Amino acid sequence: MSAVATGVEAVIGLEVHAELLTQSKMFCACSASYLAGEPNSHTCPVCLGLPGALPVMNRRAIELTIKTALALNCEIAEFSKFDRKNYFYPDLPKGYQISQYDLPISHDGHLDVRTGDHHRRVGITRVHLEEDTGKLTHAGAIHTSQSSLVDLNRAGVPLIEIVSEPDMRSAEEAREYMQRLRQILVWIGVSDGRMEEGSLRCDANVSVRAPGSTELGTKVEVKNMNSFRAVYLALQHEIERQAAALEAGEEIVQETRGWNEAKGVTISQRRKEYADDYRYFPEPDLPPLHLDRALVDRIRAELPELPATRADRLERDLGVSADQADLLTDTVELADYFEAVVATGVPAAEAANWVLGEVSRVLNTGVLVSALTVRPEALGGLVARKLDGTINNNQAKELFAELAGGDTVVATAAAIDEAIQSRGLRQVSDTAELERLVDEAIAAQAKAWEDFRGGNERASGALVGYVMKQTKGQASGPAVTEILRRRAQAG
Repeated sequence: MSAVATGVEAVIGLEVHAELLTQSKMFCACSASYLAGEPNSHTCPVCLGLPGALPVMNRRAIELTIKTALALNCEIAEFSKFDRKNYFYPDLPKGYQISQYDLPISHDGHLDVRTGDHHRRVGITRVHLEEDTGKLTHAGAIHTSQSSLVDLNRAGVPLIEIVSEPDMRSAEEAREYMQRLRQILVWIGVSDGRMEEGSLRCDANVSVRAPGSTELGTKVEVKNMNSFRAVYLALQHEIERQAAALEAGEEIVQETRGWNEAKGVTISQRRKEYADDYRYFPEPDLPPLHLDRALVDRIRAELPELPATRADRLERDLGVSADQADLLTDTVELADYFEAVVATGVPAAEAANWVLGEVSRVLNTGVLVSALTVRPEALGGLVARKLDGTINNNQAKELFAELAGGDTVVATAAAIDEAIQSRGLRQVSDTAELERLVDEAIAAQAKAWEDFRGGNERASGALVGYVMKQTKGQASGPAVTEILRRRAQAG
């Protein structure tokens, strides 16, 4: 059943958790690289919650939280504090989580998203800082498992929670919001954004209501979404499930549901807790935070040009399309590479085509931008030699593929010239030689020549192909075509 067919409007808010890129945990000196050791090897009395152990704040984690909040247009609180959030799970050794409740580090931000031609500003309620829990490995599916293994290496890793307003109206918008948010977190260097490893996780609050209504329906929390695809499919299913329930006259229950990827459905896990159930109270072992304006201003000054701003600049100043600008700013490394190619003097449109074409094909094999053996100045030189007719388009692509697949770094335009020279790739552009070869082509492809003279442009393919074959692909195709057109016009 389609949610559109039932005439309902979805109301979606996301709670996104991102692990911060710090060397140590939030409140102790244990390594935050929890995947790089044996289970339960990166632990100490503090993150194990042993009696008498006292937490100490990680200053770097606080700075990265402020950096994230500023990138999301949030207000930074001058006074903040940590709280104890009490709940009991096997992966939470203290029996409570140190988090933030009524006085978070930041509040009242926004993130703009675009789906097709539609733009929406999604409010950011808050970005606050807390500690991660341990990790459970279940023996089978989570809802049927009879046993689990506990690894506490992750317990205490710095974690930010980014809570949105319920401003999204479709699964597509929620997916786009997640993609934009991840892009920013990775771009500014606060998180690696690896959803498949759990360092970026998403819970969604979903309800439905009649179109045009301002009343909020009963919300359901959806968990266990570890990819953008899962976010989209889980929310799409939940919207349709709630719509069908309302149409059948059933009551929507406030609860937590998990996404079952294999079955493509959400499954009830437990009734939803309320804030009172967590019995928040101020963390007695940590002092309040007074965030100095000078600190905030310093972090603000360190922020790079953000993806949306940079995409707008590329479109405005360099003339690339909006879609190209979006793709070119997928990562800061790709955007830097592209602008470095343009800086060599080649047209931005040509540089964009090469970066989004040949370069992206290499990156899609798992190569990092920093590991590309064809550096921006070299690519600029290659494109320039294609544009000035030294080599043709096919030769340029073949040479790029060869150089990009090798182990030798090609860093300069001079190195490209040497590669062209050593491989004998220069195009045959001598007019007299091309005129002679065109004569041969006309004689050998008489039917194609008559068709071309009669106005059939496609017939030039056989004639140009003949010349290319004779020169082993080194003739200038445009030059050959121009000679053919001049001959045809002359009769």
